[in-house]
Amino acid sequence: MSNLAYNEKYTVEDYNIWEGDWELIYGDAYAMAPSPMYGHQFVNGKIFRQLDEKLDDCSQCHATIETDWQISEGSVVRPDSMVICYEPDERLTKKPEIIFEVASKSTVKKDENLKFDLYQEEGVKYYILVYPEIKKAKLYELIDFVYRKIGDFSDEVYTFEVDSCKIDFDFDFIWRK
Repeated sequence: MSNLAYNEKYTVEDYNIWEGDWELIYGDAYAMAPSPMYGHQFVNGKIFRQLDEKLDDCSQCHATIETDWQISEGSVVRPDSMVICYEPDERLTKKPEIIFEVASKSTVKKDENLKFDLYQEEGVKYYILVYPEIKKAKLYELIDFVYRKIGDFSDEVYTFEVDSCKIDFDFDFIWRK
């Protein structure tokens, strides 16, 4: 008799019938935290608002907020904010160019490790981990298939370059009330 614990892997088909908010990563199910706290939502709203406004003149790229990205039959994630540079169908199935995750106590380990590795593997050009409590964002860029840390940002402006679009992103803006 085997001493190995049973470990069920799930698929998008399973995911589509679940109730509540979930993410599916490499076939493992992760319950999402209850509705995010005000500070998390405030910062994420400011991120999305700025991305959306900066992309007004870009015909190819769009900002999304809390939208499912179906990566494979075994992975569906819901990043806080993203920039995609294609016209999506009902479900996002191609990689985004930029992902922002707003870290909270309940998600920080998953954001810093599991999602970091997943997004790197999938070729997402920029990954930004945002820490509202300390008003800091860690920005990573995919260079030669590996995330390299560009820096920590609090009140600086950084220019993201995706497709033929440039986004001058003001990190100070996301903290302002």
